[in-house]
Amino acid sequence: MDKKTQEFYERLKTELDEANVWPAEYLFKFIVPTDKQKIDTVENAFNGMGAVIHTTQSKTGKFTSVSVNVRMESSQSIIDKYIEVSTVEGIISL
Repeated sequence: MDKKTQEFYERLKTELDEANVWPAEYLFKFIVPTDKQKIDTVENAFNGMGAVIHTTQSKTGKFTSVSVNVRMESSQSIIDKYIEVSTVEGIISL
């Protein structure tokens, strides 16, 4: 992980800890190229967690937004999920 990415996650962790009492609900939002395998990879990252997942395809059909509402145990567990799904080619985390 490069220094800029590391600093981003450190800042995010601080902000999450200041704004939440753990465990807490968290809404992940991703934009993924419309490809069943890529969407499935994101959804599968939250399997067994009781997540509510909602997908919406863009007007052109090239991209799909994936919203995941799930109870997370800590700010670090959120960062770990972002890192886990960052391997999906073309994903954008919002």
